[in-house]
Amino acid sequence: MGSSQRRGRLTAKGPGAEGMRQADAGLLTRPSDPDFVRSDPWHALRILGEFVDGFDALARVGPAVTVFGSARMGPASEFYGPCREVGRLLAERGYAVMTGGGPGMMEAANRGADDAGGVSIGCTIELPKEEGVNDYVNLHIPFRYFFVRKTMFVKYSEAYVVFPGGFGTLDELFESLTLIQTGKALSFPVVLYGRDHWCGLVDWIREHLRDEGAIDDEDMRLLRVSDDPEEIVRIATGSE
Repeated sequence: MGSSQRRGRLTAKGPGAEGMRQADAGLLTRPSDPDFVRSDPWHALRILGEFVDGFDALARVGPAVTVFGSARMGPASEFYGPCREVGRLLAERGYAVMTGGGPGMMEAANRGADDAGGVSIGCTIELPKEEGVNDYVNLHIPFRYFFVRKTMFVKYSEAYVVFPGGFGTLDELFESLTLIQTGKALSFPVVLYGRDHWCGLVDWIREHLRDEGAIDDEDMRLLRVSDDPEEIVRIATGSE
């Protein structure tokens, strides 16, 4: 009849049985090639692990709003105080405040949430120049991969509030608009703080993208702009 091997609900006879035995032995044998940890299968496992950790940490947090902005604009910036106020107002209304967990505008929003005794989340990213997590985060979730972290922001946010920032902030802003426009994500408020700061970009979008037919009026309405933290929080929480 030949040898057979059983694993779970699977039974293999003949040549397949030997292959199953060798697979089991291989699982418990230290690989001779440490380069496996740099292979695609290993990266896939690390990516899956990050998704599981993120989902597990955030699934029971409740409603949250993500605040984006520059890591380079510290307490001396004109935007730091309003960003902190937005964080405080959101926490007072029972919303968790989620940021990239670093300094600057991220610190301001987390600090505001901490001022109000709310849930202050920092989803940090591993970078060559490590910034570390700011002191006002009470739930820290580290990530290696930008796309995993972006998934957490979209999946667990009721709204995005976007303060002035650099390439990373713009990346998050336009990705959110793309996901909403294409129906890959349910529509959620995207609010920009600082009319003077954003007016050039918004005008360019209107005068070139919309007027030249690349987007339409409905797409333009995905963006809201305000200078008032109270109004921003009303928009973000759907209470305006």
